[in-house]
Amino acid sequence: MEESTKEQTYAKNGAEEKENEIFQTLIVEDVKYKTRLNKKFLTRKPYEPVDPKKVQAFIPGTIGNIFIKKGKKVKTGQKMIELEAMKMVNTIFAEFDAVILDIPVRTGESVSKNQVLIQFK
Repeated sequence: MEESTKEQTYAKNGAEEKENEIFQTLIVEDVKYKTRLNKKFLTRKPYEPVDPKKVQAFIPGTIGNIFIKKGKKVKTGQKMIELEAMKMVNTIFAEFDAVILDIPVRTGESVSKNQVLIQFK
């Protein structure tokens, strides 16, 4: 992103702009756009790729039954944990064969979105 300052008094739509307003230049598919970035855009979290060794809560809720134990092997399709949210029970199944490294949550515990529920070796 490049920074530039206001060069003219009026915007193209006729609205008056503030003096010394800071613009950013975004480049999307080789096209440059001169724009002001809002606070939400500037403070957003950077993208993090999914870690296959962690199972995270996809919505906030309460932990129901836990069907696995630390140090044990799980097989593809095996029930691991139940997450109760919005009066529904969401069962989380193993996506691949693995060994459980840690289960940092307990039955009845409230969890937030993206909180780690299970870690694999």
